[in-house]
Amino acid sequence: QVQLVESGGGLVEAGGSLTLSCEDTGRTGRVAAMGWFRQAPGKGREFVAGTNYMSGVTDYSDYVKGRFTVFKDDIAKNTMYLQMNSLTPEDTAVYYCAATLAHQYYVGARDIDYHYWGQGTQVTVSS
Repeated sequence: QVQLVESGGGLVEAGGSLTLSCEDTGRTGRVAAMGWFRQAPGKGREFVAGTNYMSGVTDYSDYVKGRFTVFKDDIAKNTMYLQMNSLTPEDTAVYYCAATLAHQYYVGARDIDYHYWGQGTQVTVSS
């Protein structure tokens, strides 16, 4: 069974960097695509970035494009990372990773595109 565990969140100053990781501790080897979402206080959950393991396609939301990079561990194959650079206070949120086993070749940007979710990790960017 897919079990996602995020780590790497924390407090960082504006302009700084953080790298989040998401490990499929279930090690099923069946994950087809993974995504990162975030939820700021008082706001809905929004898509940040994602990668499709079947097609190699990656996708980013407009507000993180050029600052964030999503990539996977090509050796362990069960961990996805989100490298976040040039962070701003607007990036403060709980970040969630998500996974799907569905055989698709695109990166879903909606909650319903994913079936497994991690517990979330807090990212706080101070001004």
